[in-house]
Amino acid sequence: MSSKDTVNTRDKHSDQWSPAIPKKRDTLLKWNGWGYKDSRFEFDTRNHMFSFTGDRYRIGSQKLPLFAQWVESALGVDLNTKFTSQSESQALDLPKPIVSEGLMNDLLKTSIAHSFDASDRLFRSHGHTLHEIFTLREHKFKRVPDIVVWPKCHDEVVILVKLASDHNVVIIPFGGGTSVSGALECPENENRMIISLDTSQMNKILWVDHHNLTAHIESGIIGQDLERELAKLGLCTGHEPDSYEFSSLGGWVATRASGMKKNIYGNIEDMLVHVKMVTSKGTVQRNCQVPRISSGPDIHHFILGSEGTLGVITEVTLKVRPIPECQKYGSIVFPNFEVGVQFMREIARRQLKPASIRLMDNEQFIFGQALKPGTASILQSIIDGFKKFYVTKIKGFDVNQMCVATLLMEGNKEDVEILETKIIEIAEQLGGMSAGEENGRRGYLLTFVIAYIRDLGLDYGIVSESFETSVPWDRCLDLCRNVKEKLRTEVKKYIVSKPALITCRVTQTYDAGACVYFYFAFNYQDGMISGDPVSVYESIENAARDEIIASGGSISHHHGCGKIRKRWLEQTVSNVGLGMLRAVKQYVDPNNIFANGNLMIPSSKL
Repeated sequence: MSSKDTVNTRDKHSDQWSPAIPKKRDTLLKWNGWGYKDSRFEFDTRNHMFSFTGDRYRIGSQKLPLFAQWVESALGVDLNTKFTSQSESQALDLPKPIVSEGLMNDLLKTSIAHSFDASDRLFRSHGHTLHEIFTLREHKFKRVPDIVVWPKCHDEVVILVKLASDHNVVIIPFGGGTSVSGALECPENENRMIISLDTSQMNKILWVDHHNLTAHIESGIIGQDLERELAKLGLCTGHEPDSYEFSSLGGWVATRASGMKKNIYGNIEDMLVHVKMVTSKGTVQRNCQVPRISSGPDIHHFILGSEGTLGVITEVTLKVRPIPECQKYGSIVFPNFEVGVQFMREIARRQLKPASIRLMDNEQFIFGQALKPGTASILQSIIDGFKKFYVTKIKGFDVNQMCVATLLMEGNKEDVEILETKIIEIAEQLGGMSAGEENGRRGYLLTFVIAYIRDLGLDYGIVSESFETSVPWDRCLDLCRNVKEKLRTEVKKYIVSKPALITCRVTQTYDAGACVYFYFAFNYQDGMISGDPVSVYESIENAARDEIIASGGSISHHHGCGKIRKRWLEQTVSNVGLGMLRAVKQYVDPNNIFANGNLMIPSSKL
């Protein structure tokens, strides 16, 4: 690699570099919910109307006159009764930290930043499962990290891992904290000192190779920062998971992440050229950064999906691409979900590659209309949204059956126009029709707002969560129907008087199948037969997960296994496969320094 092809962006941008998420994340982010403190749904009781605060999102600072109507009808919410969570000061009443004096004596000889502060420890004690957020609001974690450390580079991680190994101390790597698999929770029975190793200060693009279109990046960089800095060089990765604003590059690798634009840019494993990870045995890496190598099993695949059980990912080389010349949104409305799935299959079969294509079922379609500002009714919102696109044809569609696919196309202008024409032709052959660019843009960008709704729900007695799977095309419709029916059946065992929201969407397509997301919520106020709401939710979701596997689906498409799905791991990879994973763990980490308890490693007892 010649120097003329390489840009050292640490030097180039050192004076103007300002991460979107600061070291003290709790100054900007909510301590007991999703996202930014200044971004949330608020209800005006006088006008009986919701709005979304702040200006970070397109929906921000706008009144949402339809949303209250939807919340009340879809979930039976009483908007006059709002529940409050415990105060932050109450939540910060943490167990006294366990301290290894030997480790601290050695740590103090280094310049590595560290903290025993309660807010630092609490913020890094959890991810964003329903169980974790509910615990923050109502209860206390039985075990939290004892100390937080902030290494600034790979070499400091090497020092920390050696100290932990020398003093038999546990390390739990922490990236963006957006995990929805329970991966960051501390095992309750861990009696050793636990270090939360926060990678957020390892946030630089170390070099960019314009000739080979690769970039070498520290693992703690947050997705939005990575794209912003690459854009200064006319480049992008194109990796946009729903958590892109807050999740880290290292977390993407550790969980085998997928992004909304994977059709063009690939999943994280497709983008990965090289990765460096520090283990108790030393640093694991390949000695060359080539596009492909045949040298037995790929060691990268021991690291991808390892979920913090083997070591700390410190540096990653990714493929990058020039920022696309043209970006265009679109949407297509279908008479029902079955036709929509048929359309998605046909798009994949013909090898058409919109950057993103997602099909929402009727319930999500109606929900999307409820989030529009300035319309008299949800029905009128639907009519207004589509009347300039053959409104007479809309009359043949049943509003209670119709669904919509949102599109994002990227590339040069000519290719995007050709692609859009082909996609619309297929849709029309199947009875669908174009619904315009604005509906597609809103649908795509609302993805980043949906996560805020769960916090709102908890304020009014609603528990909700999403879970995903991948499934072959020939089982896709059956799986969607079966899982929805299983959720309805299970709800009846616990909830007697309140409605539940059960909805799904097809979010990514492959030659052999698709990713399906389910969203599930229920109102636990005055309607539950027995049990606490989180336990009831988990019981219902576990039954749905059993149904997913019975219907031919996977344990997860991109959220990972963590703790909440590890019970299905052996069933998924076989007893021998699980033994292989444990054998790697035994060699790389014989003293279980990376003891977060994910993936049934080292044993199912964790």
